[in-house]
Amino acid sequence: MIRVALVDDQALLRAGFRALIDAEDGLEVVGEAGDGRDAVDLVRRARPDVVLMDIRMPRLDGLEATARITADPDLTDTRIIILTTFELDEYVFEAIRQGASGFLVKDTEPVDLLAAIRAVASGDALLSPSVTRRLIGEFAQRSRAAAPTGHLDRLTDREREVVALVGEGLSNDEIAQRLVVSPATAKTHVSRAMIKVGARDRAQLVVLAYETGLVRPGWAP
Repeated sequence: MIRVALVDDQALLRAGFRALIDAEDGLEVVGEAGDGRDAVDLVRRARPDVVLMDIRMPRLDGLEATARITADPDLTDTRIIILTTFELDEYVFEAIRQGASGFLVKDTEPVDLLAAIRAVASGDALLSPSVTRRLIGEFAQRSRAAAPTGHLDRLTDREREVVALVGEGLSNDEIAQRLVVSPATAKTHVSRAMIKVGARDRAQLVVLAYETGLVRPGWAP
């Protein structure tokens, strides 16, 4: 069972999401919050697998709530999906940079929302939509605090190459084909790179690739 928390200041939207998720086999809503402060308390109490997090809320916005959740060592297994009205939003980029696994626009089709929850719960990041890479490419080079290039010194040459390919949006299977290695080997390289640079998932590797210049806007297909 995948346990989901809903965080949005619009009660009607939360009700719609709850009805959709609770009607799906293998998914259940374990709590709701109407602002970021209550969201942090909810996540610490309920320990959901996935949080659907609105970015703009009263008292504490989704960006700060995401930062607090991802910084908590007791919540490393909780994944966050940002909900936003606008695709290209600097706040969404900052949330991904803080540790969110990706984002969805609020008018996403129900089937896509459910698929996103399952994907993130299984450890994948929401990086396949080209808009996510556009978002990162748009804001990474002018983010408030660029990633230190020293992070790359922790990586082997092959791991740097793999991070660059992750930054281009390639899956493990596609990386394996590009490097002529097995998918298991590609996955191992990705996992080791994530550990060395302290990334929660692939989304943070994509941000790192852009911020350190391994990938530049316009390179991604």
